[in-house]
Amino acid sequence: MNSWDYQVFWNEAMSQFSNELSEQEFSMWFNIEYDSSTQDSILVRVPSAFYRDQLAKSYQKAIESKLFELSGKRLTIEFVVVKPDSSTSVPKPAPERRQETKPSKAQAEPEKPREKHPQLNLAHTFENYIIGENNSFAANAAMAIAANPGTAYNPFLIYGDVGLGKTHLMQAIGNRAWSLNPKLKIICVSAENFTNDFIHSIHEKAMSSFKNRYRTVDILLIDDIHFFENKEGSQEELFHTFNALYDGNKQMVFTCDRPASELKNLSDRLRSRFERGLNVDLQPPNYETRYAILKKKVETNNLNIPPEVFDVIARNISTNVRDLEAALVKLNAYADLVGKEITLEVAQQQLKDVFSQTRHGNVTIDHIIRTVSEAYKVSANDLKGKKRTRSIVVPRQIAMYIAREITEYSTTELGLEFGGRDHTTVMHSCQKIDEQLKLDPMLDAKIQKLIQAVRQMSVKS
Repeated sequence: MNSWDYQVFWNEAMSQFSNELSEQEFSMWFNIEYDSSTQDSILVRVPSAFYRDQLAKSYQKAIESKLFELSGKRLTIEFVVVKPDSSTSVPKPAPERRQETKPSKAQAEPEKPREKHPQLNLAHTFENYIIGENNSFAANAAMAIAANPGTAYNPFLIYGDVGLGKTHLMQAIGNRAWSLNPKLKIICVSAENFTNDFIHSIHEKAMSSFKNRYRTVDILLIDDIHFFENKEGSQEELFHTFNALYDGNKQMVFTCDRPASELKNLSDRLRSRFERGLNVDLQPPNYETRYAILKKKVETNNLNIPPEVFDVIARNISTNVRDLEAALVKLNAYADLVGKEITLEVAQQQLKDVFSQTRHGNVTIDHIIRTVSEAYKVSANDLKGKKRTRSIVVPRQIAMYIAREITEYSTTELGLEFGGRDHTTVMHSCQKIDEQLKLDPMLDAKIQKLIQAVRQMSVKS
């Protein structure tokens, strides 16, 4: 080993990043390996030019800073592209991550081949479910439930906006439990179908058959329980079904578009039973998770879409998984019907309306100012005012940047909204944030969380 071998510092830096970043982010962007060192630099292998460019833009400064902390030496990172099939490329396992909780046995084991359950979608499995910061708690709880139904977290309520994967996660529980024990009696039904089944049983004078069907299951999965609001008869029957299953230690899983406490047109006794177990929410996915979702969909469906297209879709569509999938469907349809290869330019042209719709929506400047002011503990008046202290200027610039990114206001209009400023001031503020994003990889995550909060506020208002 020569005197310029810095691999020990590199390994420690990667180990620290693996624990500082989300698992999704680390596994996605740190698929890199130490190659060699010179006196003032470390040569690192990366799988593609696109990968190299993204690393250089978002993480190079952070990596070099970390290496300086560890080694006391200013080292420059140099990336070399090595194709995955290159004979010189030697795969290296990622540094071991310190996890808060150990994965369950069910999490580690792939599902066994089995016959399809008549009410479950085989595509809705944990293997096909991308886990990020927005859903990791819910996903881990779901895996634990699937491994040992009826023993803990009963009932289990998953809530959140449309398109975030509630149904997928609920059915993944059923699919995993079914694969581990095909003898389990599992019913998966929407709240609407439960209600229709109940009405049909009354009409046909077959209530005993209905009760026997639902009160003797091992796992009951009911989707969209907000449908039960204002349906007193269905609520009454579900109440008794709930009690029978709960007393028998049988697992119940529900999904809803909001917390049980907000179901105002639901009987108090039924609402209290939904709240009795574990209630978890699903949030919109962050950039890394959105990118991973797109990558998984492309791989699963064998689509010919380059990574740079994943990037532009992930950055412009931050609403939900359903919108991401719709963008891919549109691009794939265009490629099939027109016979053109999907490039970055083609994607931007074909999805411009989608990008515009998801970026703008019902967001107002007031939503943005309120969200940013609360996050940075400054007043809305300060963001619109003339103060030039750093504690005010930075959040003001971030607010202007977000407004430019997710609304269709011109810089002139934005200037007027922010205290009558000139459009050049807005342009300068956005440019400053763009520059800062290149130096601070954590800033993008912070801004994406603010954007999510803005969109949630706009939906509720």
